[in-house]
Amino acid sequence: MRQTRKRRGQRGLFLTLEGPEGSGKSTQMLLLGAALRKAGHSVVSTREPGGTKVAEAIRETLLSATSNEPITPHTEALLMLAARSQHVTHLIRPALDRGAIVLCDRFADSTFAYQGFGRRLSLSWLEHANRAATGGLMPHRTLLLDVPASIGLARRRGARGNQNRLDRESAAFHQRVRQGFLTLASRAPRRIKVVNANRPVQAVRAEIEALVLGWLRTRGCQTHAR
Repeated sequence: MRQTRKRRGQRGLFLTLEGPEGSGKSTQMLLLGAALRKAGHSVVSTREPGGTKVAEAIRETLLSATSNEPITPHTEALLMLAARSQHVTHLIRPALDRGAIVLCDRFADSTFAYQGFGRRLSLSWLEHANRAATGGLMPHRTLLLDVPASIGLARRRGARGNQNRLDRESAAFHQRVRQGFLTLASRAPRRIKVVNANRPVQAVRAEIEALVLGWLRTRGCQTHAR
């Protein structure tokens, strides 16, 4: 995956958390956000699909669709990208331009893993479409929380609340998604750091904080008062 240079005037840092279902991304993003704020950083936390009013409406369609009209793989991908375009334009880029650290629960790598490897859509097409939707924006760093598909799905099915449309996909689909994430990580090892998420929450938390705070220090991002 080609990473586009930072847009002129952009001062913030863009970090994403990725992983298959049940990997604990949402929990770890909350913990990381708290640690960064405690260290004095300005942090904006968001998610995909979602993050803005329009993008959240698209999320509802994507994850809760129960009608007799199936969503095709291409429709699914285009809806994801439409939501991302709104998200980048109205939330992510403005936050980066203000100098914030943006933490996002899923971004382009999820599209490549789910719609590319999972749905078997063309990765080349997805890359070009994603570039058009985002203006070439890609994360500075990505944390891939890796967990076997069977364990992640068991976690999801044991959690409270209804399962979403993607949760109900086949085990084979989720195995392709996980392998897709690992393939992406192998292709971009400097950006994507794989974290073993099949461990207690606090162990995963400690590794993530060490990775992110260490990386910030190498960039000269010192603790500062907000």
